[in-house]
Amino acid sequence: MTQVFVPREIQDGESRVAATPETVKRLKKLGLDVTVETGAGAASHISDDGYGGAGASLVDAASGWAGADLVLKVNPPEQGEVDRMKPGALLVSFVWSVHDPDLAARLADRKVSVLAMEAVPRISRAQKMDALSSQANLAGYKAVLMGADALARIMPMMVTAAGTLKPARVVVMGAGVAGLQAIATAKRLGAIVEASDIRPEVKEQIESLGGTFIETVEASGEGGYAKELTDEQKQRQQEIIESHLVEADMVICTALIPGRKAPILVPAHVVEKMRHGSVIVDLAVTQGGNCELAEPGRVTRHGVTIIGEPNVPAMLATDSSNVYARNILALVMDVVDKNEGGAIKLDLEDEVVDGALIIQDGEVRHGPTREAIDNRGVSAS
Repeated sequence: MTQVFVPREIQDGESRVAATPETVKRLKKLGLDVTVETGAGAASHISDDGYGGAGASLVDAASGWAGADLVLKVNPPEQGEVDRMKPGALLVSFVWSVHDPDLAARLADRKVSVLAMEAVPRISRAQKMDALSSQANLAGYKAVLMGADALARIMPMMVTAAGTLKPARVVVMGAGVAGLQAIATAKRLGAIVEASDIRPEVKEQIESLGGTFIETVEASGEGGYAKELTDEQKQRQQEIIESHLVEADMVICTALIPGRKAPILVPAHVVEKMRHGSVIVDLAVTQGGNCELAEPGRVTRHGVTIIGEPNVPAMLATDSSNVYARNILALVMDVVDKNEGGAIKLDLEDEVVDGALIIQDGEVRHGPTREAIDNRGVSAS
């Protein structure tokens, strides 16, 4: 019987977990033997008794890693965790192998297989497995709440006996999953919302949520992402949106380019022109930030509060764990044969498996990961 292990996440500030009692029950129905590290769900407010009641066995880390045929995680494994994986095991997790080719090389050397959650193809059939979207959706919501909390004024218009308070003006940079949720949340809080994106096809989505689309330059890319702009396009875009930014009370930054540094959309000179007391929340801070002055944590520059929380989904651990665990479950269901006692079958004819399987039995299959490894002088197995 295939043994599944759900470890406690050891990354600083991480509160999520890769399985919940709900998904443990369904994993058991697939014929899998599920083990969970003691305390794995504590930060997500899931008790050990909850896992036990769902049919999981509670184990210590050493036992869990030693016996695991299938490891379910949130964050990329650290060196000590890689060393504990047995050859032939399958890891399902965020890995970010292009950004960390040393980790990819270590996993390959360990002769394991890896299904990377960030590599799940963005196709209709894989929507239920799309952890990038599920986590970004929550991040977009939380970003607005963080910004509203830091703002020294209210979001909606309010008519009082002492006069009318004007609604806050919010500009959202990037209208992907996080951006659209930020637009919807800010609008529900009563703000005037504008949004900028270099993909014109999102205009209708922005307007359907009550936002106003700021027309800039077009740069639609593959997979629903924006492609990188030329220097001339960047300059034109900045000229168009700068006037909106300097009038904003809050700016939510969400623009990312897969595998590359986040584009600078709010340069330092624009921050200097913004209203004192305004707020920028930069969800792209882990990839360098859309705001030139953003950094992990919270800083004040030119009277503007800049929030760069590096792990926003972890601030909503209960719901982020619930949806992430369901994403993981959907992917596991694609690779487990319940008619053969939960045996793992990696069908490369399956478009999802073929896309997400970045390493198979120690062989690096993912082209960008192989390139990153080669460019750093690390040989893959």
